[in-house]
Amino acid sequence: MTVTAIKEYVGVPRDRVENFNGKQLVYVSWDHHLLFAAPFLLCLPPQTSFRELVEGPLSALVQPDPDAAAIDWTKVEWLKSNQPWTPDFDRSLVDNGIGHKDQIRMRTPGLASLSAAA
Repeated sequence: MTVTAIKEYVGVPRDRVENFNGKQLVYVSWDHHLLFAAPFLLCLPPQTSFRELVEGPLSALVQPDPDAAAIDWTKVEWLKSNQPWTPDFDRSLVDNGIGHKDQIRMRTPGLASLSAAA
């Protein structure tokens, strides 16, 4: 649909990293787990270690899923930019190449109690 404006429209993105007081947005999704309809959106300092992400907010967010207690975080298959990727749990998000508004995905083969696909 075409929009006609009475003056020049200049869109200003409000989700730039500068607007998050030193933090960044990170999206995390769990493949084949339909209890979560969309990726989790986390606002984290770039210095957060990957381990802190997993053991803190990510572990808490996946708890409602019946498979959550069975996750072996050392065997999770990670994807970044839709490519297989191995994070260093002891390095920061920025050191792992995770920037503002990046999405990472996780797969847990064998755990799909709420999905027909595994």
